[in-house]
Amino acid sequence: MIALIEPTIEPNVTLIIVVAALIATGTVLVLDRSLVRILLGLLLVGNGVSILYIVVAGEAGDPPFVGASEPGEMSDPLPQAMVLTAIVISLATMGFLLALAYRLWQLSGTDDVPDDAEDARILDLALANETSSTYDPNLTPTSTADESARESSP
Repeated sequence: MIALIEPTIEPNVTLIIVVAALIATGTVLVLDRSLVRILLGLLLVGNGVSILYIVVAGEAGDPPFVGASEPGEMSDPLPQAMVLTAIVISLATMGFLLALAYRLWQLSGTDDVPDDAEDARILDLALANETSSTYDPNLTPTSTADESARESSP
């Protein structure tokens, strides 16, 4: 009996290197405090993921129309649909970040994200091992972390 062996798909190494470079560069830019650099970083990551979908899709085949060719010869339409979805999500994210960057520029004259004063105050309280003035130990906790901490304490 003859066993059918699936041909192995060899990915394009150049595209894999391009994907790795785009995602790595985008990640470095996203970790910056400037909203414009965050915007560019997300754009690079989105493009890298879109190219990755195309690389993972494998070799190109016939158009995926029923009756046009044999099912094994057609290309998979799912990666193409995922790329279109990623493009739409990336475009919406870019529009939102552009609006944020423009508004921050109007208010402060810079696109650097400022430190949050409330976060700094909470950090100072945590370092001093103090509780907030709004903390009431008599209230019923709503999280399972509070319940498990209460059960484990003597």
